[in-house]
Amino acid sequence: MTGTTSTKRERRQKTSVVERFAPSPYSLKEAVKHADALSWISIAIFGFGNIVRTQFVKGLIFLECEVALFAFLFTTGAEYLPKILTLGTKKQGKIKINGFWHYTAGDNSVEILLYGVMSIATIIVLIYLATLSLRSAYKTQCVVKSGHKPLDFDKDAEQLLNEKAHVGFMTLPTAGIVLFTILPLIFMISMAFTSYDKHHPTLFTWTGLDNFFAIGNPKSSINAATFFDVLVWTLVWAFFATFLNFFFGMFIAMIINRKSTRLKGLWRTCFSLTIAVPQFVSLLVMNNMLQQNGAVNRLLMENGWIDQPLPFFQDATWARVTVILVNLWVGIPFTIMQITGILQNVPAELYEAAELDGASWWQRFMNVTMPYIVFVMTPYLITTFTGNINNFNVIYLLSGGAPTSLGSTAGKTDLLITWLYKLTVDRGDYNIGAVIGIMTFIVLAVVALVTHRNSGSYKNEEGFR
Repeated sequence: MTGTTSTKRERRQKTSVVERFAPSPYSLKEAVKHADALSWISIAIFGFGNIVRTQFVKGLIFLECEVALFAFLFTTGAEYLPKILTLGTKKQGKIKINGFWHYTAGDNSVEILLYGVMSIATIIVLIYLATLSLRSAYKTQCVVKSGHKPLDFDKDAEQLLNEKAHVGFMTLPTAGIVLFTILPLIFMISMAFTSYDKHHPTLFTWTGLDNFFAIGNPKSSINAATFFDVLVWTLVWAFFATFLNFFFGMFIAMIINRKSTRLKGLWRTCFSLTIAVPQFVSLLVMNNMLQQNGAVNRLLMENGWIDQPLPFFQDATWARVTVILVNLWVGIPFTIMQITGILQNVPAELYEAAELDGASWWQRFMNVTMPYIVFVMTPYLITTFTGNINNFNVIYLLSGGAPTSLGSTAGKTDLLITWLYKLTVDRGDYNIGAVIGIMTFIVLAVVALVTHRNSGSYKNEEGFR
């Protein structure tokens, strides 16, 4: 009986898996094959098939979406979409009337690019909604054909909170990602293929890959030497800023967590208070203290420990070491808080088994504590490394990228992100800044994906369960 019961259970499990991954009977492919004329009209008039089959609310929602999207295309889209290939050709003009100059507006390439991207996105959404309208009409067609009454709007909405909860709860976040992340990214990436710089602030054209080839041009503001110097320093900074914080934070957290350490709560409170102070305040204070005539140099000189001010931000090596050390002071408390929580959740049986085997404290640390911490914190370390590559605050507020060589657009402590800021906000070279942004994304994507896919957290997520 037991064997028969387990066999039936396995069959039910296999059946449920097959049903879960089986193609939907109302898929687009099926709708294209079997839809009737009323359903096909729904491609041109969204929701038509639903309305004629008494699903009025659902059909009207489809129709309202279509009207809104076409209204945008026939107004804004009709004005800007035809100009997307040239990004505008009409220059600003001026005429003299009664002794006074009157200016006539020309094309604005930024607006053309922005609204052109939005219009293309609108067309893609229209096509997607057309397929949804066809599928919805076909589903209603099948329900009516089977002799049942189509679901009313209340039942459809109820399904979005039950059987189709993934659709109901993910629609709004997905729309937000598209509107506020993907579209701005496409707009930014498009700038990398234009001549949008300080010489062409309002009217520019497509330049293809010229901005990328400029990396190899010694006369360019992002020539290969400058780019690779900033790239190498960015990776070195991210490595030390991530792993020095991790190891020092782990060391302090383990000391506080020892049974013999007294006043554990007090020590943890002290480190937590440093987090409570806004980071930009701490960095600006440190910037002031480490200047040539700052408090640190004055204190050292008054006590006779040095004869001349230390070049914290005047020498490249000093500046790079300084920003790494100050970042330790800023970042270690975060690591302490995280590792403290992990240490308190290491399975006690692992330590008990190690003690029974006669393992020393060092062996317990290397074979139990350290692997567990690394296993849990690998995703955090990857995101921290990524965040440090884009750590704008520490570099910009502390050193401002200094020192800067004569004629160079990047300072010796500039990261890719602070260099991008200077190229765009300070110099107005938005096309070059977009190139740097794309390069930064490529570096981050490669490092994050390779590291994560080779980590124990990815390969063996059941390792410590």
